[in-house]
Amino acid sequence: MPAEPTPNHLGDDEHLKFLGYDGSFNRSMSLWANFALGFTYLSPLVGVYSLFATALAVGGPPSIWWIVIVGAGQLLVSLVFGEVVSQYPIHGGIYPWARRLWGRRYAWMAAWVYIWAMIVTITAVAEFGAGFVASLFSVELTPTVNLTITLGLLLVAFVFNFSGTKTLARVAQIGLAAELVGVIGLGLYLLIFQRKQEFSVFFDTMGVEGDGSYVAAFMGAALAGLFLFYGFEACGDVAEEVANPARRIPKAMMMTILVGGVSALFSFGGYVLAAPNLEEIVAGGDVDPIPGILEATLGPVGAKLFLVIAITAFISCVLSLQAAASRLLYSFARDGMIPGHTWLAKVSPRNKVPTNALIVACTVPALISVLIFLNDGLLLPVTSFAVLGIYVAFQMVVLASLRQRLMGWKPAGPFTLGRLGLVVNVAALAYGVFAMILLAKPGSSEDFFTDWVVLIGLGIVVVSGALYLVIARADRKSDAPAGDAIAVADEIRTRTGAVPAADATTVH
Repeated sequence: MPAEPTPNHLGDDEHLKFLGYDGSFNRSMSLWANFALGFTYLSPLVGVYSLFATALAVGGPPSIWWIVIVGAGQLLVSLVFGEVVSQYPIHGGIYPWARRLWGRRYAWMAAWVYIWAMIVTITAVAEFGAGFVASLFSVELTPTVNLTITLGLLLVAFVFNFSGTKTLARVAQIGLAAELVGVIGLGLYLLIFQRKQEFSVFFDTMGVEGDGSYVAAFMGAALAGLFLFYGFEACGDVAEEVANPARRIPKAMMMTILVGGVSALFSFGGYVLAAPNLEEIVAGGDVDPIPGILEATLGPVGAKLFLVIAITAFISCVLSLQAAASRLLYSFARDGMIPGHTWLAKVSPRNKVPTNALIVACTVPALISVLIFLNDGLLLPVTSFAVLGIYVAFQMVVLASLRQRLMGWKPAGPFTLGRLGLVVNVAALAYGVFAMILLAKPGSSEDFFTDWVVLIGLGIVVVSGALYLVIARADRKSDAPAGDAIAVADEIRTRTGAVPAADATTVH
């Protein structure tokens, strides 16, 4: 049920209507369900499994500290997002936040980059999950089998999403339980009962730096953390389906970062300490070491049980990604800012979900999967672009927030940082720039495409988006509010009694 207004908090429907929209969704998502959605999108199980071998081969066991570094940085970003979503609890996350903090064109580019990053992330997660399904059923993972399983995972997630918000919440909570068992439960078991290495190994480079400086090797392993800590923003993508979103979503985002970070540390640390052949993994001789670690520590039956848990987590991750992407597309279309906006903005009267946007969030990743089937070398570039694209979109919101603060904006939602807001905002932006530099840094393989593929992918998306924006004048097709952060904050304070009406700025 929508929250009732309090002396310092607008009711959900009143808040949404004041921001210019009518409610079209069921507010059936609780704090726990919202957290589950963000956590299963972030998915420490998926992140750790996907990059464990690479991180150790590049940075050795000390690469685990990237989980701490990136987790702290992304927590700062989540605090900035928390203040924004608390004032603007609207579907779509990145797009409406950028629009209301800066303007239409700026928001269009942020959303364009973010949409494509999410679409290719859906593809990458489904592709990685196919290997788990094949292992569970002892099927050889040929390209055809991989494509079939990938499409199956996309379709299963779509069916759950199509069923409505309650089903989405239930499956996300099941995925959360699977994640916690698969990362914290298994991690603790490995740490306590299967430890074959000393804890000091996390300070042992094991020679990965060769004759050079370890700093370069450690920086090269940054992807171990950078790939892991996004997904918390999905809590805000479904804001209009959450009861009391202005209070709950900031909490859910911070919980996602904190619990996800602890989970990832247990998981990564457990695998390192339980690895019977750690030297071989660090040397790059075992490119897929986790199945061997599980087989050696859990036995054949235990390893199969873990695969069931992992597949559940992968399905839930794809489900959460599809849900977040579809709400972003819906929000973008509702304001008339994207081709086919009338069709994309339709909401099912029965299930109360943006069905056509969901179809796109399933179909486009399926098409990309077919391209990967035709050229399996595309998977790594697709994954790399997804990470950089997400960070770029994040920092566009962080930058817009800082700009508004310098113009006098004081966030007026029930979640605020007060005087610390400016300091946190600056620190979040500094972290984000540092992260983007690490992600965009060209490789050193001496193959031009391989070394520059991440920037090439981002360049294609940005240029194509800018051309469409200039040619089609998409920003002129919408009269929805934009750049009104200060005026909205003043009006909220008036409506909640925080300031006298005579002192507030009127919102038009």
